[in-house]
Amino acid sequence: MAAATYETTVVMGDGAAIHTTVTSSYADRPNFQPGGGENQIAVLQLCIGHRCLVYQIIHDVGISSTLKSFLAHPGHTFVGVGVSKDAQKLLHEYGLRVANPVDPRYAAAHWLSRPDLLQAGLKSLALAVMGANIDKPQSVTLSAWDAHVLTAAQVTYATMDAYVSYEIGRRLLSNNYHGCLVE
Repeated sequence: MAAATYETTVVMGDGAAIHTTVTSSYADRPNFQPGGGENQIAVLQLCIGHRCLVYQIIHDVGISSTLKSFLAHPGHTFVGVGVSKDAQKLLHEYGLRVANPVDPRYAAAHWLSRPDLLQAGLKSLALAVMGANIDKPQSVTLSAWDAHVLTAAQVTYATMDAYVSYEIGRRLLSNNYHGCLVE
């Protein structure tokens, strides 16, 4: 099936309009079948500011050298809950090296003096760091991320996941987090 690329705007709960490009030219659907291992990474989500890429890596026949260089650049930081495990899977499954994966839970626990955040998921971190309630419906979390065409709900979910991770990282990793937005 030919790769489809399209652009859309996803509006976050805080009113931020995120320009999103969806293409196959990283969400990992968990495998809950008895005896089943983890599924291959299907979608890679990247966000910088108000621009997001939802890349259907599972359907690409050749990963570009530009993406490889971008992920491997030591000056780029990739923030996400459990991102080190994701980086290991990207290396194992696709030969993609992620140079600087950072899990924001450690910075959140430090800056907010809340050791409980070391075990938090993205929803809890978003509330603690951004004061934002995000919706991560299980029906979307467990949906077919390896489908050739993602649903609107999947694109919104992937964009929200990437944007919130970016925002949490931006706020916490500025080295002067005080519970407010840091530019």
